[in-house]
Amino acid sequence: MLRKEPSRSYREFNDDDDEGDTQSPGLFGHAIEDQEPEELDGRISQEGFSPPVRFSKLCVKNVFNVVLIFFYVMLTAVAVFLAYQTISEFLNQLNNPVMSVTYKEVDSFSPPGIALFPGRAELLSCKHHLHDHIPPLVNPGTHQDGDCVFKNVTYVGPFTNQTEKKAMVVRGPSDVRNKELIFMQFSRNETEEDFSDITYMLFSKFSDLTESANTSEFMRDCERNYSTWTFSGGFRTWVKMSLVTTSGRIAEAVEFRQESGVVKFNDKRPEPEQTNQLFFVVFEWRDPYMQEIRVVVTANPWSSVAILCGVFMALFKATNFAKLTIHWIIRMRKRHLRNKEREMNPITDNCTADTIAQDPNSPSY
Repeated sequence: MLRKEPSRSYREFNDDDDEGDTQSPGLFGHAIEDQEPEELDGRISQEGFSPPVRFSKLCVKNVFNVVLIFFYVMLTAVAVFLAYQTISEFLNQLNNPVMSVTYKEVDSFSPPGIALFPGRAELLSCKHHLHDHIPPLVNPGTHQDGDCVFKNVTYVGPFTNQTEKKAMVVRGPSDVRNKELIFMQFSRNETEEDFSDITYMLFSKFSDLTESANTSEFMRDCERNYSTWTFSGGFRTWVKMSLVTTSGRIAEAVEFRQESGVVKFNDKRPEPEQTNQLFFVVFEWRDPYMQEIRVVVTANPWSSVAILCGVFMALFKATNFAKLTIHWIIRMRKRHLRNKEREMNPITDNCTADTIAQDPNSPSY
């Protein structure tokens, strides 16, 4: 009866354990060696195979927890990498904006200002024409009637030291549908020079000059901000203009682009008159399209915010799961120690009873 009672109580303890804890054979190694073979066989037949089944369940649960922890770690690593890539791309796009080019079709442009610097050259004629039609020249080199609007401005150049400059500003063409153009003719008698030309400059609106309170300051600013071109004597230079508007991060800039073609002038004047060199220039709009260039920042801050929110959610979930896992491990460790202590007490009593049964002369407790 003393040998069977501990075995029965130990079996009941295993059946009452609802947590599925395993029992390590090492805990009972000395007790099993002290028992007789028939007692060991009887105990195995009574206990059955429940410990291996419980050990398998606990092993599967531990493996599942390890895999889940690894999954959350991988998820967090991927989220952090995506956040780093998104932020890097956002900063790169923010520092390197792209240019968006659009074309706006118009029927007419605002009359531009055509500033010419003839120097010693003399304006002979300035006339508006339509449909690219320029009538044949009549008495070239002589003054002719014109219909252009122009204004003379004297100012000090921005890039020269107190050098006075004289500009003749002409009101440019505006009707792009009917191909309005301006044909201008100059003459200059300077036979000492090897080459001769006339410099000109374009700005967006002629009305900006007429409405300006200080025309000299206005022309100085135009020369500082706009490019200058030239056309040569003895040729007809055909200038086709196009307007480009650039909208930056701070301000908006307007500039002209041009295509020019040069045709030689067949001078049929008498030879004595050919010493007076002639200049011909035509100004016309190239097409009815205004080019608009805008600086576009393609970086989207909301995408970075969304990625960061995902990263924080993944970190929070991983931290919470790690905390619960640590608590579960601590609880299982305490439970294992408690079960170990409870298992050792019946085994100790069983070993004491066996010793008393084998040695009847031993003192009773």
